[in-house]
Amino acid sequence: MVRRIPIRQGLKMGLAWVLIFLAIFVVFALRSDFAALGDRLMQSAQGPATPVQQGETLRVRQAMDGHFWVDAELNGETVRFLVDSGATTTSLSTATARRAGIEPSGGFPAIVQTANGTVAVQRGRADRIQVGSIVREGLAVHISDGFGDTNVLGMNFLSSLSGWGVEDGWLILRP
Repeated sequence: MVRRIPIRQGLKMGLAWVLIFLAIFVVFALRSDFAALGDRLMQSAQGPATPVQQGETLRVRQAMDGHFWVDAELNGETVRFLVDSGATTTSLSTATARRAGIEPSGGFPAIVQTANGTVAVQRGRADRIQVGSIVREGLAVHISDGFGDTNVLGMNFLSSLSGWGVEDGWLILRP
């Protein structure tokens, strides 16, 4: 004897399976967007990336994503930076440069290699950048839409310090 499922119940089960597969498809198709959203939520949950001042030395706590982030003053604007010893030059998104009043120097763009591939950049100069109590003036910067929303504090800033290093999950900056 064959047991038959009523049409109404069969339609409900069929619709449930369609919705399950649709949800799986959406999650898979938008996984990078969900990852970016998760990163932003984690950064928001961590609060501002404020360095801890100890005498002249600044200490920056490693974020949950494994990176070091600092909130710095760039020409009077508060800007979040990823500290990246693999970046030769401090790099800004076009929107950040515009907000901080940094104009590209003009001329042909330079081509630079980043961890995310090749990017065309314009050169510029930050009048003033301040991380905690450390102030640098006239710092060369790269400006590009290719950086997305991420601003990078590079080696041209780090090498201007008397010393820097990483100890037990803290980035140590010595002016």
